[in-house]
Parts: sequence; structure tokens; C-alpha cells
Amino acid sequence: MKLLSVIILTKDEAINLKTCLKSLQSLDAEIYIVDSGSTDATLEIAAEAGCKIYTNAWVNHAHQLNWAIANLPITTLWTMRVDADEHLTPELVQEILQVLPTTSKAVTAYQMKRRVYFMGKWIRHGGRYPSWLLRIWRTGMGHCEQRWMDEHIIISDGKIADLKHDIIDENQKGLTFWVDKHNRYADREISDLLADDPTLDSQLLDAEYSTQASQVRWAKKNFYNRSPLFIRAVVYFLFRYFIRLGFLDGWEGLSFHVLQGFWYRFLVDAKLYELRLKDKRLP
Repeated sequence: MKLLSVIILTKDEAINLKTCLKSLQSLDAEIYIVDSGSTDATLEIAAEAGCKIYTNAWVNHAHQLNWAIANLPITTLWTMRVDADEHLTPELVQEILQVLPTTSKAVTAYQMKRRVYFMGKWIRHGGRYPSWLLRIWRTGMGHCEQRWMDEHIIISDGKIADLKHDIIDENQKGLTFWVDKHNRYADREISDLLADDPTLDSQLLDAEYSTQASQVRWAKKNFYNRSPLFIRAVVYFLFRYFIRLGFLDGWEGLSFHVLQGFWYRFLVDAKLYELRLKDKRLP
């Protein structure tokens, strides 16, 4: 019996999926593809790799992942989430194979370091590495936060342990796709900002649930979101690029930190400001 099941959410991911699936081969895991209407070769690639393919209408990442957790016929002891534009290093694969069979019952989840590549360059500075993500959990003990943006897996009980090696985030679709995606991300982030729902953060910010993700969420909620529009985007970029040494990432790093650390954050503020002009009742 296999030890691990992997969930991958897809829509038109033919460019990325081959690399992702190739990195998973040595895991000997059950791989589940949950697709939301691909029109390229995504499903053909998945079928050739022996994946189990399911389809479900897209709402957002959290909804799709929770649908997968609730509806896929997963019988393995462990479940893992991998994005289609991610792949595992060989060292991480070997570590997972060695660690999972001997994990104590007290540990119910593992987090791993994400290594982001942009324009082929590893973005090592600006606070971008290491970025810890909870990606493996005991089946039945994890669910995804119901958020439009920046959603994380929450476990119902037990301890979270760390894996030593990295998962690689390297989208191959190019800069135009990246910009379009982050424009959509900005709309989703505003949906969370305007929801005024205290339950959005309640589990991740629980005093007993201390992870890098919870620390970042706390700082964003209590400092960044309470700072003046537009100015906060400038300050955040300067902090990342100079204080956190983002300038050491070269020209590719300059492009990434300007776009992701300034342009995207400024775009969120501009969209929020536009909405406030139309509706004075908005916070």
C-alpha cells in the first residue's frame, strides 16, 4: 500500500506539469489531478503519467483544495499538496521517503522550504528564502483556510515538524502570465480585505499555532494593513530590497522585488482606493 497521496490543482498547466510530475516519480505516491477546465494538453500529460483525474468547477484555491480533501478517495496515511508549477528536489524526495514511515504519532504535519525562481534566477534575498509552507499532513487532519488569497493548510491536532530540503516554485509561463495572474490576485486579496470576517484568521493566528505563516499573517494584519495606502507599498519594497538585501539577487531580483514587492502591493492599494471612491462606506 502506498504511503502518500499528492493533490495537484490544474487548469492549462501543460507547460509546468511535466516537470512537476517527473519530480514525483520516485515517491511512488498516488497522484490526484483536480482540473477545472483545461483546454491544453494538461489532462493528456496527467493520464500518460498514470495520475487519477477528477474535475470540479473553479471558485478559488481554498474551495478547490477543500473539495479535493473531502471528495477524493484518498486511503493513504499521508496527504500532500503540490502546485502544478512546483517540483520537488531529489533531496526532498529522499527525505520524505525516509521520514514519513518513521514519524511519531505526535507529529501530524510537515512544512518545507519553498525556493522561488524568477526568470530562471533563485530569489534568495529580500526575505523570500526560506519561506516555510505546510504541505504534508496526516490524511483527515488537514483542511484549507476559506480565503480568497494567501490560503494555508490548517491541521486539527498534533505537532508540525520541519523537513530539511526544498520544494521549487518555478512557473514557466512567462512574465505576461505572471502579471495577469497577480492582477487577479489583487482582486482576490481585496475580497478578503473587505470581507470583515474575523474567522478568516482565527485558526492560523491561534496562540498554539505558531508557524512562519502565522507570524507573517499577524504582522500583515496588525501593521501593514493598518498603515496608510500607497506609502506602505513603498516602505515594504525599500525594506525588502535594501534592509533584507534583495539587491543581491541581481537584475532578475530587481525585476521580482519591484513587481512582487512594490507593483503588486501598490496595485492592491490602488484598486482598494478606487472602490472607496465609488463607495464611501467602505473601510
